[in-house]
Amino acid sequence: MSEAHFNVAVIGTGPGGEGAAMQAIKQGKSVISIEKFYEIGGSCTHKGTIPSKALRYSILRMSEINNYMRQMGRSGMILDLEFPELRKTAASVIQKQVGMRRTFYERNGVELVEGEARFLDPHRIHIDTPNGLTEEITFDYAVIATGSRPYRPDDIDFSHPRIFCSDTILDLDFTPRSISVYGAGVIGCEYASMLRTMGMKVNLVNTRSSLLDFLDDEISDALSYHMRESGVLLRHCEYYESIEGTDDGVIMSLQSGKKLKTDIILFAAGRSGNSEKLGLENLDIQPDSRGQLEVNDDFQTSQPHIYAVGDIIGYPSLASAAYVQGRYAASHLDNGECERALIRDIPTGIYTSPEISSLGKTERELTEAKIPYEVGHSMFKHLARAQIMNRPVGMLKLLFHRETLEILGIHCFGPNASEIIHIGQAIMSQPGSANTLLYFINTTFNYPTMAEAYRVAALNGYNRLF
Repeated sequence: MSEAHFNVAVIGTGPGGEGAAMQAIKQGKSVISIEKFYEIGGSCTHKGTIPSKALRYSILRMSEINNYMRQMGRSGMILDLEFPELRKTAASVIQKQVGMRRTFYERNGVELVEGEARFLDPHRIHIDTPNGLTEEITFDYAVIATGSRPYRPDDIDFSHPRIFCSDTILDLDFTPRSISVYGAGVIGCEYASMLRTMGMKVNLVNTRSSLLDFLDDEISDALSYHMRESGVLLRHCEYYESIEGTDDGVIMSLQSGKKLKTDIILFAAGRSGNSEKLGLENLDIQPDSRGQLEVNDDFQTSQPHIYAVGDIIGYPSLASAAYVQGRYAASHLDNGECERALIRDIPTGIYTSPEISSLGKTERELTEAKIPYEVGHSMFKHLARAQIMNRPVGMLKLLFHRETLEILGIHCFGPNASEIIHIGQAIMSQPGSANTLLYFINTTFNYPTMAEAYRVAALNGYNRLF
């Protein structure tokens, strides 16, 4: 590999890097993927999405089993697993994901190298390998997909055994009775929700005035309501003054004068891009204060032949988005253009309890744009399938144009929301008149299913027209 030349060099093997590498190799390019860790998959596989969702699944299953036993009058048969036990299920999933993804690289002939990459100039990369050897390669195009890590301010002692970020909390070796979560973004809300389901007392400290304000207002309000109903204490418009670990807990002093003491704290106030060791100064590329890179609409940096995708560029910071961004970048570098539908209308999936998923415009956005729209609702408590599962919390909300009946937005809150959204996505993505509310009205859905929420919501909205 020493001094070899590649058409495309991809740095990072998370979703963004994998998407770029697989697309480029399919287009007949010679591709090298460089990964600094000993296993591929990035933070998504090892520290973020996969382990946290596996943990959430274990917590939900334990809660459901216990609720079912109580309903059956078997209150003595209760599962009470500790946090480390619930966490164990993730290990096998991670190894299966790593093994499967490694075969993608091997089967497609991508050169996969373990080592830390650094740009020497706009067409050369230096690689420090684990065995102490160094390599240099040249390339025509590069895709930076190095991801991100939790933001950790210097004034907080993250070495303290009771102070955690979203990476380190997965290694928690006991079950605390209480936790303060600082930061009410997606990660903060997900952890607050799942840990409350375990029975912990939870403070959720939010620097903004509402939860996840990028969501449709009705969905954001529903999340706040159900968080409070479950027992999560929400603290809006608050900023920390200091966070001090003690032998028996953590004291968070807020700028408003309040003080919170809990067994542990999870600091989840954003993420930092992994850009500091890439040698970007040799490319005249300047990361922002959070280490993220600025790109144009085609994911090109200020060096047009060098692309950046995934968490390294910030919003939306979703594994699904990173993958399609990587595919887009590889397609664009091949012929200078790419179908923008690939990166348009990416659904949001938020794994709180219940789940949230959304796609398209919110009511606020449509109102500000003066687009004449109408709303259709389906409340899950009225669906037979939700009643059978004893999971009545949630709703599906359709926003559609009053005149053309075009679907403009889909917002779902409740069990399996991240799956339910894709039924509407399939129709919303259709061109022209094929994107219509009438599809849901004139289509037969299996009964009883959660999918029939689309028929109910469509009829509910259609009946509002006059």
